[in-house]
Amino acid sequence: MYNILICDDERDIVNALKIYLHDENYTLFEAFDGMEALKIIQNHDIHLVLLDIMMPEMDGIEAMVKIRERSNVPIILLTAKSEDSDKVLGLTVGADDYITKPFNPVEVAARVKSQLRRYMQLGAGKIEDSVLKCGGIEMDDVEKKVLLDGEEVSLTPTEYDILKLLMRNPGRVFSPREIYQKIWNDVPYGSENTVAVHIRHIREKLEYNPAEPRYLKVVWGQGYKCERNEAAGFRKDEKNF
Repeated sequence: MYNILICDDERDIVNALKIYLHDENYTLFEAFDGMEALKIIQNHDIHLVLLDIMMPEMDGIEAMVKIRERSNVPIILLTAKSEDSDKVLGLTVGADDYITKPFNPVEVAARVKSQLRRYMQLGAGKIEDSVLKCGGIEMDDVEKKVLLDGEEVSLTPTEYDILKLLMRNPGRVFSPREIYQKIWNDVPYGSENTVAVHIRHIREKLEYNPAEPRYLKVVWGQGYKCERNEAAGFRKDEKNF
């Protein structure tokens, strides 16, 4: 699963790019100025950035310079035809490529795949550790095991896939529709109840107090997340305290 950040102050452009890049192997993040982009990169493992140049608050060039201070993630600039000097400046200070507006969907998809492939082949990117941890929960995706404080817990395949999605993206809130689309790969009609039932079952197996979950949190009106950097879980002899 690749995490891609799309940053542009025009929401229509962000939405269009999300449509072009709709892929079961991509998790898409969005930002509308440079400051938002930096916060997302700080809190998530991003594998590629699509970055507009002309934005309020902090423009794309300044944001890219700051990104380069901490990461070599591929950056593709989103530029207008009239911004030739900005393209040159962007490539000079750290951009890997640029795409000129208006976009060709096929070109966008091809350039994104090309940069991701190069990034991973060079060994610069790290994608999907085989062992994921969230406090007392540990998932070994090679052996397909889930442990709670060292003891194996049995999950159904669907429960496992939902948990893996949340654990691979700690802190990110997924709406029920997003979860349904990614796990069932289907149109999310009636997804809220279906996802809620599976989340409840996962909590019953992994939370010592499902009514007050430590790991799988709900963000009311938005969705579910795996709590980032949650401390080690309760010991079994502490769960009633």
